[in-house]
Amino acid sequence: MPGTQAPAGLRDVRPGPGVRVARVSGRCGGCVGVTAKGIVELLIPARAEYLQLVRTVVGEAAAVDSSLDAERIADLRLVVSEAATNAIYAQAAAGVEDRIVVRCNLAAEQIEIEVNDRGAGFDPDEVRSLPAAESPKRLEHESGLGISLMRRLADETTIETSVDGTVVRLVVRFLATGDET
Repeated sequence: MPGTQAPAGLRDVRPGPGVRVARVSGRCGGCVGVTAKGIVELLIPARAEYLQLVRTVVGEAAAVDSSLDAERIADLRLVVSEAATNAIYAQAAAGVEDRIVVRCNLAAEQIEIEVNDRGAGFDPDEVRSLPAAESPKRLEHESGLGISLMRRLADETTIETSVDGTVVRLVVRFLATGDET
């Protein structure tokens, strides 16, 4: 609203009616926008220091609906962090400096997250198979759990990739009263 002050560290940069955008303080910072339909959109530099912002914004957006318990919100924060981390690595490997886009759509029965990068793309079916997380041999591998964590913790995980970038779509459904995970 005009005349109201943005939260600490944020500057109100409203582009037009129905959209509220806040720019995170600092040069080349991230932007957070909310559309009239309740879709939260973040544009972040492809840098690891913005992962906490992604986790926080997505977690707070998910907490708006009381159907998600703290454990499911923690799962959501983890999978979006993994997707954003992969996007950061992909853009760095491709030498792309574009911002990564994270969209969070809180619908009636689910929350849908999209993470878009402009990296070189990859074939998700060719991601190497790793030993099970509980296997001692797994300790020999420093990375590689991101996609398997996304597939395990989200109700739906879709990866669309091309030479122009990758879109990771994660869906977490709200539980009806009395349902169990």
